[in-house]
Amino acid sequence: MKKYVISSAALASLMLSGCALSTMIKMAKDQQVTVTPSPLEVHADSVRFEVSALLPVKMLKPNKVYTLNTYYQYGDQKLQLGTIEFKSVDYPNSGTEQPKIARTFTFSYLPEYKKGELKAGGTASNATATKSKTLPFDLKIADGLITTSQLVKEVYPVAYAAHGYDNREELAPTNVSFFFEKGKSVLRTTEKAGTNGKFFEKFIAAKNLTRTVTITGSHSPEGAEMVNAQLSDERSKAIEKYYREMMKKYNYAKSADSIAFVTKAVVQDWTSFKSLLASNKTLSEEQKAEITMVIDGSGTFTEKEQALSKLKSYKTLLKEVYPVLRTAKTDIMTVKAKKSDAQIALLAHKIVTAELTADTLKEEELLYSATLTPDLKEKEGIYMAASKKVDSWQSHTNLGAVYVEMANRSADPSVKKEFIDKAVNQFQISNAKIDKPEAYLNLGTALLLKGDVAKALEALNNASKLTSDAELKKTLNSIKGLLEIKTAKYRDAILSLENSTDNPTNKYNKALASLLNKDYDNAKKAFDEAILADPNNALAYYGAAITAAEQSNIDFLSSRLAKAVKLDSNLKGRAVSDLEFKDFWNVDSFKDALK
Repeated sequence: MKKYVISSAALASLMLSGCALSTMIKMAKDQQVTVTPSPLEVHADSVRFEVSALLPVKMLKPNKVYTLNTYYQYGDQKLQLGTIEFKSVDYPNSGTEQPKIARTFTFSYLPEYKKGELKAGGTASNATATKSKTLPFDLKIADGLITTSQLVKEVYPVAYAAHGYDNREELAPTNVSFFFEKGKSVLRTTEKAGTNGKFFEKFIAAKNLTRTVTITGSHSPEGAEMVNAQLSDERSKAIEKYYREMMKKYNYAKSADSIAFVTKAVVQDWTSFKSLLASNKTLSEEQKAEITMVIDGSGTFTEKEQALSKLKSYKTLLKEVYPVLRTAKTDIMTVKAKKSDAQIALLAHKIVTAELTADTLKEEELLYSATLTPDLKEKEGIYMAASKKVDSWQSHTNLGAVYVEMANRSADPSVKKEFIDKAVNQFQISNAKIDKPEAYLNLGTALLLKGDVAKALEALNNASKLTSDAELKKTLNSIKGLLEIKTAKYRDAILSLENSTDNPTNKYNKALASLLNKDYDNAKKAFDEAILADPNNALAYYGAAITAAEQSNIDFLSSRLAKAVKLDSNLKGRAVSDLEFKDFWNVDSFKDALK
């Protein structure tokens, strides 16, 4: 049998090494380990913190290593995080100066990690790791976790592309002109029997729903001022009289009373004259310029007409321009024929059930019909019919928006995923036709529902670049603010939510962003605004209580917390273990608030 003999020198070395390691372990009780933040906090679905370790002077012996092994313990489970090593070779002055290391750690958040402790074990070893000694106990260096960032309220807005249909009453203009003889205001029989007169009578006979009839009488430049003023007025009233005679003839009865007649007289105005002069084909450009110099020059209306009468071109004016000015122009505003909302809704329903084809309604009517039903399934059918009928970006964008809403309402993960995939496909089709902000906004919402925050932000940024519409920007900022909270960009979130849609959810999320940004004064104000906007929002009261805890305002903390748990009893269980309130757990007013 072989015998292994250890020399006395080697034995002495081992004993000295063992003594050094023991001394290091004994001195380790005075090590200083600081964690920032403490307690640990969740931000952007991860926990990030810094561990700073400071060893006593003379603890780190030559050729030795001291290691802190960090881990997060939750229940009976451990999540190993990594080590901090002090190597004596790196600290040649450890006999007079305290060795120090700071290291940042990160781990992804899971719900099961919510309650736990950050711990560290200490090990002293030879540089060659042939021998080691370990602290008999592990150090608790921080509590975990503060999960206030998880209290953000989800928003999943969608933007529907404009349907382009106006269901409000629209007025359509109809214009008819009658011409009069020089110096007369009697409507001639030839005018009544002419093309304009026949159209006029046929129009009145049709009994179009009419709102206003505006008749403007005018005159040609020749004649005395008083005569011209009277002529213009009489000509407009002559047409009104004829109009009323026609209504009586075609039995308008009481409906005639609903028509507003407006008569006007244009006197000594060169506007129409100039327009006719410009379009005249007989007069030369030189003659037109000569005439223009007269009417734009000095003198009264009568004096200018007298000057025109001395021009060689005056005969052409008398023959081709003046007669057209002796007129009464009639502008009739009638109600444009439209289907009622009920008719459109019924026809759309029949299109969805295949009783009618999509051609029954125009594209604008079909897209509009989807707004008349709250049923998402029927909306889907309408937009599918529209996308097949015209294959427009609007129809695909709106069909995708319906799928987003369906996904948001679905509790079944597989069904939710199916709707999201359908939605994304529709937005991709829409964007392939033309880039539009509505499609990108909806794509961002769909990707958020899918859990892809990074791509959702990318889509929303594309939407922001494409739109100048104020309301759409506000909707965009609502979801951007949410995503910025989720990615721990709290300052950005505050700015986005300040410029978002004015609703209770956005007010609450803005307050939460201020709290997470550690801007406690503004957080307090913002939670007050959120509570005012929605007095039944338990989380707004709870957030206000956390803010009060940060400001060491126990009275305000207690009152807000009492209201929060009254509105939502589930918050009692959260509060008694919420590390935000750790310093107040044993305070009587805190306990009373939870009763």
